Amino acid sequence: MNYWKSQRRILMERSVEIHSVNISEKKGVIKTPVDSIHLTNIGIPQDAHRGSWHRQISMLGKESIDKFSEESSRKYQYGEFAENITSLGMEVFKSNVFDRFVNGQVELEVTQIGKKCHGSGCSIYKEVGNCVMPNEGIFLRVRKEGYLKAGDILSYLPKAYKIKIITMSDRASQGIYEDRSGPRLVQVTKDFFKNSNRISVIENDIIPDEPHLLSEIITSAVEGGADIIFTTGGTGIGPRDITPDTIGPMLDREIPGIMELIRVKYGMEKPNALLSRGIAGVINKSLVYTLPGNPKAIQEYTTEIFKTMDHAMRMIHGISNH
Repeated sequence: MNYWKSQRRILMERSVEIHSVNISEKKGVIKTPVDSIHLTNIGIPQDAHRGSWHRQISMLGKESIDKFSEESSRKYQYGEFAENITSLGMEVFKSNVFDRFVNGQVELEVTQIGKKCHGSGCSIYKEVGNCVMPNEGIFLRVRKEGYLKAGDILSYLPKAYKIKIITMSDRASQGIYEDRSGPRLVQVTKDFFKNSNRISVIENDIIPDEPHLLSEIITSAVEGGADIIFTTGGTGIGPRDITPDTIGPMLDREIPGIMELIRVKYGMEKPNALLSRGIAGVINKSLVYTLPGNPKAIQEYTTEIFKTMDHAMRMIHGISNH
């Protein structure tokens, strides 16, 4: 079993037990424990934070509450930090956006880790000069409706990012020479997700510079739920450089700024970089980036792309930072 499969299996074995479910009819006040909560497409109908947005449900681990209780020399009641769900079993703030907490009844998707501290507007902050919720609370939205009560168990399901990498090269596809850009792109992508404590599942292909083959693979990857699609090669001005010409019309929305920045930044020192016609954009909910076929350029391009990737993923999945 490879690292990524074993890592996901280990993470999936983690779970949390619900110690309390809590609601409040007004914002800015503590929540009161109730027997059960009904999770719907707007969150909890009786709760003040219900709505068609990404912060429908708040969760705080008892681990965090107990730690903060010891630090502040004060005992806290469930719901006092305005959390809808008080859990025990893992430090939930160490999860990532798009991870899920699930059981046979409900499914919740993590949309935000922590929040802006209300400072003097928070009763706990005014009392002890600090609060745990802004740093260690998480927010979720309902993906599967149902009921939740104290004593229920939710399994932790980390998001596995599906990534498709396509090398465009007539000669590499024929075995005339070894593809070096594809393996380099696989490695830097694996490293990026591993270093951010996330799971990636990567598939890579080598195909000749044929438009119909490229469009077929792109379409299949999008339909298969690919989160990110990279191509490498075919972005120049040669007669067989067809990558941007093929993918451009397939994009629902183009993201011109990334490639413009890269061309200018690296073209200042290496003018040949200005001849790249690489593009970036979105097809359905898949991010698509067309990179040159040079392994060094792969490093340069991904360095800039990865800086915006998290925000881009949130945006296309309707998660606002506001």
